[in-house]
Amino acid sequence: MNASAHLQVTGLGAGYGGFAVLRDIHIDVQPGITVILGPNGAGKTTLLRALAGLIPRQGQVLLDGAPLPAQDATACVRRGLALVAEGRQLFPQMTVTENLELGGWLASAAERKRRLAQAFDDFPRLKERATQLAGTMSGGEQQMVAVARAMMCGPRLLMLDEPSLGLAPRMVDELLAIAGRIARQQGVTVLMVEQNVRKALSVADRGYVLERGRIVAADSAAGLLASDVIRRAYLGTA
Repeated sequence: MNASAHLQVTGLGAGYGGFAVLRDIHIDVQPGITVILGPNGAGKTTLLRALAGLIPRQGQVLLDGAPLPAQDATACVRRGLALVAEGRQLFPQMTVTENLELGGWLASAAERKRRLAQAFDDFPRLKERATQLAGTMSGGEQQMVAVARAMMCGPRLLMLDEPSLGLAPRMVDELLAIAGRIARQQGVTVLMVEQNVRKALSVADRGYVLERGRIVAADSAAGLLASDVIRRAYLGTA
């Protein structure tokens, strides 16, 4: 079992081409599931991309007390961080197995084989479709491939960007249940950006609300569900 990761973010700023999207972000991602909520355009995807080393950032990011490299995605993967990006980004003309094996590219052949067997244990539906081309699968099945491929990295911190986007409600429930098992049975810390507020909070331990590039609320998942801060953030009421 992987040792759960602890991510501490202090004063993070990030953006694109000199335009600041995030300002002075402070979050503490502990073992379990943490969800980042907020309306479209709040900066949720930018936050995950900055943490994953894909775009420049300012501020301090510590993974288990040690600085996480900025703008070095490979170094972040080596440190135990994996990102499942919005839109899945699979290789459609490659099989399920081939897509998964790409996720273990930093591991030895023996370790990659072990992780593949684990992935098929965790995702029995993918084992049944091991030789199927990823591009011929349903959206929910493709999202499973994307999550399983990220797990092939052997992460201690798994970041999910809008895993339920465009999926049927039953598949949303299944994917969020998978995230719960990854966190609680495999000991992988999960940081998730999600639009489906109620379902995300039902599986999360704690959450943050991001609005216009700033954190406007932080609480336990139960506390956020019981408060009206979510309604204010999404509906813009005073």
